[in-house]
Amino acid sequence: MTTTTQDRTTLRELAGRVAEIAALPVQQETVAFWKASNALKPLRPMVAIDQVCWHEMNVEDELTLRCEDAFCRGLEGGLRRTLYCWRHMRADMVVEPVVEVYKAIRNTGFGLGVLEERVVTDPRNDVVSHHYIDQLQTEADLGKIRVPEISHDEAATAEAEEKAHAIFDGLLQVRMQGAFPVYAPLDMIVCWRGAEPLLYDMADRPEFMHRIIARLTEAQASMLDQLEEQGLLGTHQQTIHCTGAYTDELPAPGYNPAHPRARDLWTFGMSQIFSTVSPAMHEEFELPYLGPWFARFGLGYYGCCEPLDKKLAMVRKYPRVRKISQSPWVDVEYGASQIGRDFVFSRKPSPAFLAWDPWDPAAVERDLRETLDACVRHGCPCELILKDISTVRYQPRRLWEWSEIARRVVEG
Repeated sequence: MTTTTQDRTTLRELAGRVAEIAALPVQQETVAFWKASNALKPLRPMVAIDQVCWHEMNVEDELTLRCEDAFCRGLEGGLRRTLYCWRHMRADMVVEPVVEVYKAIRNTGFGLGVLEERVVTDPRNDVVSHHYIDQLQTEADLGKIRVPEISHDEAATAEAEEKAHAIFDGLLQVRMQGAFPVYAPLDMIVCWRGAEPLLYDMADRPEFMHRIIARLTEAQASMLDQLEEQGLLGTHQQTIHCTGAYTDELPAPGYNPAHPRARDLWTFGMSQIFSTVSPAMHEEFELPYLGPWFARFGLGYYGCCEPLDKKLAMVRKYPRVRKISQSPWVDVEYGASQIGRDFVFSRKPSPAFLAWDPWDPAAVERDLRETLDACVRHGCPCELILKDISTVRYQPRRLWEWSEIARRVVEG
């Protein structure tokens, strides 16, 4: 696997720019801020932006790929996005002098794919509407869920590593990266069934639903066992669910970088499909399965878009949780009063502000200040994590300005 002179030149030019940014003292300063926040001793609220509608963001060809080789194009895309974010929407990102290349880990999967119908409004956008076909209707269908088989294509990994070193040596460190497993059982099952069958069966056939979740959980645990036994878990975790993962608490004592364990890592879990179920039902159908998963890891992040302000008594039962998502649909005052100083209040500001016409920066600032004021009143460590950005109406400067507003609010 060789690299053309043109591809190598393109990547080294980008890598040189990344290396210059990574050498700035502000990188370690920002790492220290993330560590303090994750230790529940915040120096100030933190800000991050992720899950961007990249198809709308290209300005003056900053994101246009030049490489021809598929491997090189993948690396180029990552480098260009790093440089773009640093220039336009930095927030509290950390740029390390590293290029990550993922190991060639093979996974046979859980035996079920996704059968669906889609509705697309913007053909360039991968955010679409889904109608999932129910594949788990009977007891016999439970056999469709299989235990994944994990293997490592060492030759493919070695080839990729050799090629990366040939491109980046002298500029960036090449880090061969493993897997960072997470578990969202209900969000997986809904893609095999659809929302209505899953929710109806929780009331009409609760034992059947428990058997589905238990079978998937057994398969997921086996997958984690295999990754751990084969030394295929990741190292040097920079993010967890779109937020900074920097901490002095991990890796755990006894860490071997050649053979990382689950307890050396963060994980996260969620059940977004449970947004409208009661706290009691949420706990019944999730805690017995997700609780043991969290117990295997060093630290955890819980939740995503589901509103959790009224379910924090349940979340407190999960081991190792350090950050709790507070989505756009929570009562921030009540959520902050329940979280207090015990967890990071991981606020997900609404990305809808970026999709409305006209663009209203003042509304963004009011929304962010409402969260920060509530967190101050209740002593909550706070982070503002803008994600799930499906559109900015092809006006990238909206997102750049959101970043500027958020930094001004948290620093002022």
